[in-house]
Amino acid sequence: MKSVPITYFRYRPAAWLRMTGADAETFLQGQFTNDLRNKTPLTGVYGLFLNQKGKTIADGFVMTGSGSDEFLIGSYFCPAANLLKRLGDFIVADEVEIEDLTSGVAGISLMGDGAGEWLGSSPREGSVFHGRRSGGESWEWVLPENRAGAAAALLAGAREFDALGMEQVRIAAGIAAVPQDIGPGDLPNEGGLESVAISYDKGCYLGQEIMARLKTRGRLRRSLMRVKGNGPAPVPPAPLWQAGRLAGQLRSAVPGPGGFLGLALMNLDGLGGADPSHFLKREAPRSS
Repeated sequence: MKSVPITYFRYRPAAWLRMTGADAETFLQGQFTNDLRNKTPLTGVYGLFLNQKGKTIADGFVMTGSGSDEFLIGSYFCPAANLLKRLGDFIVADEVEIEDLTSGVAGISLMGDGAGEWLGSSPREGSVFHGRRSGGESWEWVLPENRAGAAAALLAGAREFDALGMEQVRIAAGIAAVPQDIGPGDLPNEGGLESVAISYDKGCYLGQEIMARLKTRGRLRRSLMRVKGNGPAPVPPAPLWQAGRLAGQLRSAVPGPGGFLGLALMNLDGLGGADPSHFLKREAPRSS
């Protein structure tokens, strides 16, 4: 391991669900923004679950399970209860069952050149799939919680991130966390998720009409951007101001060099080419 530049992070997924039933694939295809026809047992598919207005309710990785009618759905940040409600609200006559496995699993994120090669060098218990932790090579390994310690021991010699370090990597890469950075009041395109999470060719799914309209003639009024500021990081969500006007909202923040780094949903009207870091203030300026 010492010769391979891998870093890793141990965590508990916020959600890990198992969906089974004769209608499982058809049902998921009609709810998920990405195309499950592109899935493989190894890589899975990343996508979103929207509402009728195209707003972002949850995200997740979907992959095949051990059976032909079995699928696993995992999420870094979306609580299992949110995913269960979003899916359950649209099960009518579908032959589908959903089981919450979250409490019994643990995850290991592996990043860096060679992470996938190392994971593929031996059979791995659990699920292995492409992740979204950093701007480079990123993989996930989710396995039974009681096997996580032994799995982490195999990574002796690699650098381990703590939760803060992992957040710093994510924010530096500009990767939106759902629902913290992009949530129920936001369109996925505002977080730059259309290129990784949305299929425009798969056909109907909940929110698909809004996504198609945005692609053909839509104009976004807000965009998730990296920001920086001096002093301690404000507790998100925090307003950002410019010349006495609300310019956006800080959604994530971590300590950085000389201050803090963050991701903020910025109002594009009036932003121009200005640096978003100039907008960061704790409160609106007082009128004189």
